[in-house]
Amino acid sequence: MKSYYRVMLGRRSIHAKGCFDGSFIGVDYDIREDLSGKLPDDWRAFNHAFIPIYLAAQPGKSKIAAGLACGALWTVSKGIKVGDVVLSPSGSDNCRVGEVTGDYFYQPDGVLPHRRPVHWLSQSINRADMSEALKTSIWVIGTVRNVTQYQNEIERLIGGSESPLTTDKTIEDPASFAMEKHLEDFLVQNWAQTELSKQYDIYEDEGERVGQQYLTDTGAIDILAVSKDKRSLLVIELKKGRASDVVVGQTLRYMGYVQDELAEDNQTVKGVIIALEDDQRIRRALAMTPNIAFYRYQVSFKLVKTQSMTG
Repeated sequence: MKSYYRVMLGRRSIHAKGCFDGSFIGVDYDIREDLSGKLPDDWRAFNHAFIPIYLAAQPGKSKIAAGLACGALWTVSKGIKVGDVVLSPSGSDNCRVGEVTGDYFYQPDGVLPHRRPVHWLSQSINRADMSEALKTSIWVIGTVRNVTQYQNEIERLIGGSESPLTTDKTIEDPASFAMEKHLEDFLVQNWAQTELSKQYDIYEDEGERVGQQYLTDTGAIDILAVSKDKRSLLVIELKKGRASDVVVGQTLRYMGYVQDELAEDNQTVKGVIIALEDDQRIRRALAMTPNIAFYRYQVSFKLVKTQSMTG
């Protein structure tokens, strides 16, 4: 089954026109070598090989930034499959849609030298026609993001057939899954108003928030944050309708990855699970894991009268 990815073509889409005209997507990250034959099926092996190369070229960067950069480089070069759909903002309120038609190639004398050929569709999707959730996911900061969860809407907007909402067998409550996916984007956009913002910031690189959907070897962390004193990294997971044991186990696995692969020697790793309803099973599990906190969120609605009834 095909997947859908948002790919940003240079910071603030600066290289979008060149990519559209040249029928490709690409990334850079200052890795100046042909990766042909160096792209294993497992992105973890790629990261282990190329994170030291990235850090040597940019010694001021952190392990987190290096992992993010190498993960994005592998995803565009190898993780996206032939036949997958890519959506790329044009720099305005429009988003071009294309289908990846071939494997990785290296263009050393051009911008975004690590490339994939793409057949761009003639029509664009206007930002105004997107749902708020899809709009946020398309124009969010970062090079590449999997947006397959919006495949129904994307196919409708480009005139194709719709696919099932989700085939994830760990999801017990599809309604909560949809709501909490939107909550993730809301938390990122309104971080300063949350309790967690008093102590933590969403991880940033060069002034841009890139801690949402941070790729690990067992999936993507919903939100990766760092304490204001830089001494603690925080893994934030939304329950998203999943079984309690699944979300606790996943959070622990993410924390293990962050501890092993991203944390500096002086940094500790903590976790937070956020859910709509109180969950006794999660509370029991977390009673033995004091480095993970449990939060509930509340949804409130307000009716605002704009016109009086007559008659």
